[in-house]
Amino acid sequence: MNILVINGPNLARLDIRDSSVYGDLNYGELKSLIESAAMQHGLSADVRQSDDEATIIGWLHEAADLNLPVIINPAAFTHYSFAIRDAAELVKSPLIEVHLSNPMAREEFRHTSVISGVAHGTIAGFGPNSYVLAIIALKNLIG
Repeated sequence: MNILVINGPNLARLDIRDSSVYGDLNYGELKSLIESAAMQHGLSADVRQSDDEATIIGWLHEAADLNLPVIINPAAFTHYSFAIRDAAELVKSPLIEVHLSNPMAREEFRHTSVISGVAHGTIAGFGPNSYVLAIIALKNLIG
C-alpha cells in the first residue's frame, strides 16, 4: 500500500532550525526515517516537501484522485491555510496531521489548526517519532 507524506514550509531546512524544537535530524535523515518506518509496517511512503501552498494543494488533489492515505505536516500553513484545509477535506482515505513539536506548548498563534477538523487525527510533540506513530495509526486505519 502506498501512502503520501506531505511536508510543508521550512521543513527542508531542519538542519538550521532550533534543534530544541525540531530535533537533530536534517530533512534527508527525516525522509529516510519515514521511508524506513513505512517499509517496516508494509507500506511504501512517497515523501514530499514544498514551501509552496499551491504545490501542496495539488498533491492533496492527487491523493484524493488516487485514494491515497496521507500523512501531512502542514507546518506554518496549519494555522491559516483554508485552501490546504479544503483540499485535505477532499481526501476520503485516512489523513493524519503530524507535527514535530507540540504546537500547544508554543506561541499562542500556533494553538489553532485549520487542518485538524478534517484529519482523522493529529500526532504532535514527539519529534521525528510523530511520523512513526502516524504510520502505525494510518496502517491501523487502512486495515
